[in-house]
Amino acid sequence: MNVHKFRVLVIASHPVPYSVPLFRLMAQHPKLDILVAYCSLQGVKAEFDSQFGVEIAWDIPLLDGYPWIQVQNNYGKPRLGNFFGLINLGLWKLISQGSFDAVISYTGYSYASFWIAAIVAKLNRICFIFSTDASTIQPRDRKQWKNSLKKLLLPSIFTLGDFILVSSTPGKQMVHSLGIPEDKIVLTPSSVDNDWWSSQVTLVDVKAIREQWNIPENAHVILFCAKLQPWKRPHDSLRAFAKANVSGSYLVFAGDGPLRLELEAEAKALGVAEQVRFLGFVNQSQLPSVYRSANLFVFSSEYEPFGVVVNEAMLCGCPVVVSDHVGAHYDLVENGETGFVYPCGSIDALAEIFQTVLLADNNELLNKMSAAAVKRMESWSPRENVAALVQGLERSVAIKPTLPSSCQ
Repeated sequence: MNVHKFRVLVIASHPVPYSVPLFRLMAQHPKLDILVAYCSLQGVKAEFDSQFGVEIAWDIPLLDGYPWIQVQNNYGKPRLGNFFGLINLGLWKLISQGSFDAVISYTGYSYASFWIAAIVAKLNRICFIFSTDASTIQPRDRKQWKNSLKKLLLPSIFTLGDFILVSSTPGKQMVHSLGIPEDKIVLTPSSVDNDWWSSQVTLVDVKAIREQWNIPENAHVILFCAKLQPWKRPHDSLRAFAKANVSGSYLVFAGDGPLRLELEAEAKALGVAEQVRFLGFVNQSQLPSVYRSANLFVFSSEYEPFGVVVNEAMLCGCPVVVSDHVGAHYDLVENGETGFVYPCGSIDALAEIFQTVLLADNNELLNKMSAAAVKRMESWSPRENVAALVQGLERSVAIKPTLPSSCQ
C-alpha cells in the first residue's frame, strides 16, 4: 500500500548542530519528503563569533544526511540578528512552484524572509507552520515597552500559522495565552541528537580528562557550560561555589565570552582561584568528555527559553542544577530526582544545593540522580519531535487529488 508523503519545505536561517539531527530524522521518516532551504550558510565555515570572542568552526558535519539547498540572500551578506539581514526573495518562486504540502519556517518572525514565506504560502493555499522556542514574552533586556509591544502584536503574528511548533510546556502555555487554540499548538521537544551523545559518552576517559584539567580523579566537579554572558549569570555560580566552601571541590567553566576576565578576577578576590578552571570555547565533539567528567552541572541563567545544554548534561549522566528561569526545568528537571531547581539570583539557595550534594560526599545520591537523568531523556528526543510534527501535519493538511495539498 502506498503511503502518502507530505512534501515539506523547511526554511532555516543557517545550519546549527541542534537542528541537523531533526532534519536527518525527517528525511528518513516514511511520511515525509523534505527539502531544507537555508537562508545562509553561516556557521559552516570558520568565522569570528563576537559572543565567544574567538573564531568558531563546528567540528561535526552540518550538511550531511538530508536534502538541502541555499537560497540566495538578497541582502548581500547574511546578518543574523537583524530583520533585513535575511532577505531571500528566491523563496517566493521556490514555494509557489514547489508543489509543497506545507512550509515550516524555523527562521522566526524577526527576519524578512519569514514574512516572504508566510505571504507566498498563504497566497498559494499551502499550509504554513512556524516554530518558537520562547517560553515567555518577557524580553531578555526586560524593557517594558518591548513587553507591551509583544502583547499587542504577537496574537496577530501567531494566527498566521496553521499550527505552531513549540519546544516546551511553558512555550505551549505562552502561545495559548495569546489566544491560539490548543489544537493549533504542537509540542515538538527541544532536543539534541540523543543517540550521538549516548554513544560518545561511553568513550570518555574521565581520569585522562581530569588530568588535563589538573583536578584529582576523586574530586567533586561542578560544571558551568555556556557563553560567559551577563544573562547567563555565571557570577552566581562562582559566588555560590565560594560560599558553599566545600573542601576538595572544583568549579569548571566551559565556554568563553565578555565576562571571562571579570570571573577570573573575582575568583582570585574570593580566594577560590586554585579551585576554578576556565577551559575556554569547547567544540561540539569534545563536550561529552566535559559533561561526563563533572559530577554536577549548574546553569544559573536569568533568561533561557529552554537551554539544550540541560539535555546534553543529562544524556551524559550529569545531574543538573538550574535556575527557575531556565525553560528546560519544566519538562526535564524533577527536583531531587534528575536535578535541582532554585530561585534565580539566590546565591544562598544555590550554595545550599552545592553543600547538600557535595559536602556530605553523597555519591549514592549523585549516582541515583545520574541514572534518573539518563532515563528521563529516553522520552525527550528528536524522535518525539518528528513524531509530533507528523501528527500535526496529519491533523491539519487535507489531501486533495485535484489541487496541491492545503490546510483545512
